[in-house]
Amino acid sequence: MFKTKMTELFGINHPIMLAGMNWITTPELVAHVCNAGGLGMLAVAQFSPDDTLKAIKEIRKLTDKPFGVNQILIGPGARENIQTAIDEKVPVINYALGKPWFIDQVHAYGGKVIGTTAIARHAVRAEQLGCDAVVITGREAAAHGAEATSLVLITIVSSHVKIPVIAAGGFHDGRGLAAALALGASGISMGTRFMMTKECHLHDNFKQLCLQATEQDTVYSNRFDGMDGRALKSKASLELMKKGFPMAEATSAAMEIKRLLKLSWWQFIGLSFKMMSADEGSPLWVQARQAVAAKRSLLAIEKGDTDKGFLFAGQDCGAIDDIPSVKEVIDRIIAQAEQTLEATRQKIVK
Repeated sequence: MFKTKMTELFGINHPIMLAGMNWITTPELVAHVCNAGGLGMLAVAQFSPDDTLKAIKEIRKLTDKPFGVNQILIGPGARENIQTAIDEKVPVINYALGKPWFIDQVHAYGGKVIGTTAIARHAVRAEQLGCDAVVITGREAAAHGAEATSLVLITIVSSHVKIPVIAAGGFHDGRGLAAALALGASGISMGTRFMMTKECHLHDNFKQLCLQATEQDTVYSNRFDGMDGRALKSKASLELMKKGFPMAEATSAAMEIKRLLKLSWWQFIGLSFKMMSADEGSPLWVQARQAVAAKRSLLAIEKGDTDKGFLFAGQDCGAIDDIPSVKEVIDRIIAQAEQTLEATRQKIVK
């Protein structure tokens, strides 16, 4: 067992966090991570407030351990979903892309706030705003990163902030955890590794694609959802990289998102203007690509459609060669990290 600033801050046994992944982090997966000693994180950007409330209550039926919700602040229903989490006194609120207006409200009931960033100065700003911890995302990660890799980001950010740093991007085993701790982080966040577990509902077609992949089998582009992001190399991801503006597909996908979020036409139109006017707002062409990405992600995750569906995945899919349980993943990461740190000490010549 490792005791770090991360474990002490959140009251968990192991410095390992489940990355919030839309359509992937179900209440069941969140609870399994929590019950295994990590910090489970529920992505709620795809939910209406009612669905967010339902998911939170479901998690509480499955675990009595601390957990969190993850929300992109420029996304649909962000304020409503955050408020629902606050009303329910969710222990941890994790946000990305936007300015958190809710930190004092969360602290009022004893909750903690984590800012997720991919740029060092944004991590420093998160601390200044009052965040309790920061996730720093390297370019190796699934979905959205920036230019710098984890090796560079962890050392820079941990030198400039006093709050716990949680490293994301390329972490999948105990050697990675040991390295992150040595570089100044207090723990790690994992997405791709937890996707590849028995408890994750990702369709087996894409689990098998990940098992077959090497570290070279991901692609990086802003064509997936309008923002720079990393996806598993597949027929659909390669097609999207070459494709022009997907107007017809975007219109159809947007209607599907409207239905899933249970928005009226006025709410849907108002949301688009709100997203454009936000501090880190998205122009209409980005919103169009986001709608397409959501639809195609669902085809991959739920239907296993390898022709039209695509999956955000990290470079570490090339290092993953099995589909264990969540508990097995966490237990062996901790054991391997302990062994790695001890072996490293023995290599040092005094």
